[in-house]
Amino acid sequence: MRRSEADHHDQNYSSGRMVDENMIVLRKRIHETKMIERNYEPPSEWMDWEKKYYTSYDSMICEVMGFLQSHLMDTRPSLALGMIALVGLSVPTSTFLVMSQLMELTKGVLAGINIS
Repeated sequence: MRRSEADHHDQNYSSGRMVDENMIVLRKRIHETKMIERNYEPPSEWMDWEKKYYTSYDSMICEVMGFLQSHLMDTRPSLALGMIALVGLSVPTSTFLVMSQLMELTKGVLAGINIS
């Protein structure tokens, strides 16, 4: 290894970059260990499908986030930022449109009721 490569490797290691890259795995393992130590069962008021997926929920979240992260890292930054902006703007816009339609529907229903 050349000197500059060794310095670059040491810099990444000392800044905690290697730990940051595996932080999600570390969090998952800590959570799994806590669950084993507590022998935690899902609450009895939960639905059956919630109890069924409770044990594998963490791994499913990690897989989905890993998939999303790997695909976002393979795209151009402008495309990723554009997609985030599109979703960020579309959610409030659609919420506003749904709420305004509900208000119009409520006005129509209340106008149709004759108060004597």
